Amino acid sequence: MEETRQQAAHFLDLIKKSRQGKFKIYIGMSAGVGKTYRMLQEAGMLLKNGIDVKVAYVETHHRAETEAMLNGLPLIPRRRLFYRGKELEELDVQAVLNLRPELVVIDELAHSNIEGSKNEKRWQDVVEILEAGINVISAVNIQHIESLNEDVQRITGVEVKERIPDKILSLADEVVNIDLTADELIARLKEGKIYTADKIETALRNFFKNDHILQLRELALKEVAAHVERKVDALVPPSAELRHERFLACISSNEKKAKGVIRKTARLASYYNGQWFVLYVQTPREATDKIALDKQRYLINNLKLAAELGATVIQVKQPDISDAIVDQADKYRISTVCIGKPRLSLFRIIIATGVFNRLLKNMASRHIDLIILS
Repeated sequence: MEETRQQAAHFLDLIKKSRQGKFKIYIGMSAGVGKTYRMLQEAGMLLKNGIDVKVAYVETHHRAETEAMLNGLPLIPRRRLFYRGKELEELDVQAVLNLRPELVVIDELAHSNIEGSKNEKRWQDVVEILEAGINVISAVNIQHIESLNEDVQRITGVEVKERIPDKILSLADEVVNIDLTADELIARLKEGKIYTADKIETALRNFFKNDHILQLRELALKEVAAHVERKVDALVPPSAELRHERFLACISSNEKKAKGVIRKTARLASYYNGQWFVLYVQTPREATDKIALDKQRYLINNLKLAAELGATVIQVKQPDISDAIVDQADKYRISTVCIGKPRLSLFRIIIATGVFNRLLKNMASRHIDLIILS
């Protein structure tokens, strides 16, 4: 019965995917690499070849080269609304759905919509349009990918507030990296092709440092390479000998930095195109009436982050954390267990209860890898 249900669910998923529009994302290491320009260039070529193309939202940032590419392209008027005394413009999702073009161009994928909009984020607007069977081309910078948030903050010193979940990239049929060398990007900045003259010096002192650009470029190249590998895995028939990676991230309730374990496990799962899970074990000492409110908030926020990144969240009540990890690893056929570095409280609990060696032996006997994330 259960097997029949799973087969039916899989077939339903295939039907939905066949109805869904195709999705192409242009990705870049930073602003100014030419993502919007390339989108509009492609839209113009498709229009000349008889494809019904509409531009629903692009942000030219007053760059002359990009604005010139809009000439001759049919536009869908933006939705105008007042917010805090100002007239603002947003993507008009309903207009796109009503017009039903074959292809629509929608820029700024990580954009947060104005309060009161139907969807909180533009990527949610795009998903709605794709589900209606309309093809979409969009663009995003590497720093807006959720699981890379901490890496980007470490590189640039800037916390990026607008982010997209990694699952959006996995929805894309194509991910294209718009790549420039650091020298080329800095030259474009100095020539005034990215920001106005009054912002150039500030940009050169901050985000557009050579070492920052090189590291962001590496992240972008790795992300696109990982996407290509996932597509190969999806299209090439799997070998019977192939091991399918399934990751289990183990977190505790009283650690703010558990989100680092979640994000790094998300990256591993994404790289290996594997399923992943997040496990929280509630011991008697962490019963609802005993756990501090701030720890409850950390736990709720971390589990929410895990779900947004595409994890299956597991919460169990069990007095022995090591036994709980082994039980869930068996239940979900886990290939790799991920825990935090020694200062995480989960690790301290395992050491303190004297069962770390037993955990290692259990993992080894089941051929499960144990990763201690730095």
